[in-house]
Amino acid sequence: MPITDLLERNSKLYGEEVALVEINPDVQETQRVTWKEYALIQPSSTAPYRREITWSIFDEKANRVANLLLSRGIRKGQKVAILLMNCLEWLPIYFGILKAGAIAVPLNFRYTAEEIEYCVKLADVDILFFGPEFIGRVEPIAGDLNKEHLMFFVGDGCPSFAEDYLHASANCSSAAPKVLIDDEDEAAIYFSSGTTGFPKAILHLHKALLQSARMEAIHHATTHEDVFLCIPPLYHTGAKMHWFGSLFSGSKAVLLRGNSPQAILEATSQEKCTIVWLLVPWAQDLLAALDSGALKMEDYRLSQWRLMHIGAQPVPPSLIRRWMEYFPHHKYDTNYGLSESTGPGCVHLGMDNLHKIGSIGIPGYGWKCKIVDENRTTVPQGEVGELCVKGPGVMVCYYHDEKASAEVLEDGWLHTGDMAQQDEDGFIFLVDRKKDVIISGGENLYPVQIEAFLAAHPKIHDVAVIGLPDPRLGEIAAAIVQVKDGMECTEAEINQFCHDLPRYKRPKKIIFADVPRNATGKIEKPKLRSIYCGVRLVEAQNRA
Repeated sequence: MPITDLLERNSKLYGEEVALVEINPDVQETQRVTWKEYALIQPSSTAPYRREITWSIFDEKANRVANLLLSRGIRKGQKVAILLMNCLEWLPIYFGILKAGAIAVPLNFRYTAEEIEYCVKLADVDILFFGPEFIGRVEPIAGDLNKEHLMFFVGDGCPSFAEDYLHASANCSSAAPKVLIDDEDEAAIYFSSGTTGFPKAILHLHKALLQSARMEAIHHATTHEDVFLCIPPLYHTGAKMHWFGSLFSGSKAVLLRGNSPQAILEATSQEKCTIVWLLVPWAQDLLAALDSGALKMEDYRLSQWRLMHIGAQPVPPSLIRRWMEYFPHHKYDTNYGLSESTGPGCVHLGMDNLHKIGSIGIPGYGWKCKIVDENRTTVPQGEVGELCVKGPGVMVCYYHDEKASAEVLEDGWLHTGDMAQQDEDGFIFLVDRKKDVIISGGENLYPVQIEAFLAAHPKIHDVAVIGLPDPRLGEIAAAIVQVKDGMECTEAEINQFCHDLPRYKRPKKIIFADVPRNATGKIEKPKLRSIYCGVRLVEAQNRA
């Protein structure tokens, strides 16, 4: 069945129960309103601290969006893009697109005007929904886009080159449109991170979305009583597919527009959240705030919080060990995935496998995995090779890119580009991105392993390891070290700490600087390479 059936089921079973809550921690708490009440607020009014929507209103709003699109000529298989910050409108618009039989195209809120235009044209988008944060980026390209595309503005102060979404949809029917959708229909186009150039468009079917919803609920034993705190951006498969567990169980979710440690603990406490998905930097910041005494556990209601899980990037084992010192009752899980595999979960640790911290886990529900060499032959257990996954969530293709599709798809297997190895118990350990491997003096160095080691240093807040050119060794490992606030650290301290590493794995250069991460928590290594690969290297004192 298409995933839209789950929304309609929830509307019938749990119609008057809260489906979504939006919290704006940067807004003074003066208003708490429902969607209907918010629609009556004048544009000049202060935005509310908290908004909520029930399952029945969620479904009604999605139907109005679907009927709006149909009234404007959108037909099954056409593309509709979403360029919004996390907000209460996001998911009803997404499901309205699906209900119309159209293909939803979420866009990264960090895209420049050039990237927005590129992605809209690559995906053959016909209509764009965008919010007030993007007027400055959409306006310069509106002239070109408006020749072929309609634009709906979501928010107050609609610009002249767009149409007001709320006003336009209010006059549309709230009844479900009579559009037949099945599992094999195309549902969504997501974009890759674009770390090697402009993003690729990743096409998924309805059955892939439904698989991710069922899998999420199974992996985390999500029940109707759970409350999920969603912080990452909804344009990304990670946030969306984790929220699908709430959709599958008909349970409440909270969209938090902010990721400060205080905002996370306040939202978890006030909304009685039971499941929280964090990115590595947010977990690091939260632990640092607890360590420093800036936040105190006793100030919050956290006893109901049962599960903390992390995904989107390798997780240092030392981080989880520190986490368990503050939250010993927590279940923990880590999820591995790619946008090409409908997001997280094709590999997952499992909530009862704390003894395997450091591993990304075993094949997820409905998935198969293998590790292959350069000839695409399965390697012996324990050897490093490229991780491949196969299951109902594998993408159809890179849209409009047959060559790139052929490079990663083979007989239903998706070649991830990630290097991994499997232990004697079948647990998979991520070694590094294939393109990030450093070859130094003929030795393969895997930055993720060095990063995990350095992350245990008590003064290090975050760390990234990249390869820098070297005339003798070809490349050397350089560690970009971000020191915890209020602390000082020297190169000598880092070098001394690294004596427990094999000599060939020790970073040959230490750089003290901030570690840039993107919206999904991944280290922006191309940015680091562009900064430091052109810097004249000074031979480190500890060079072999």
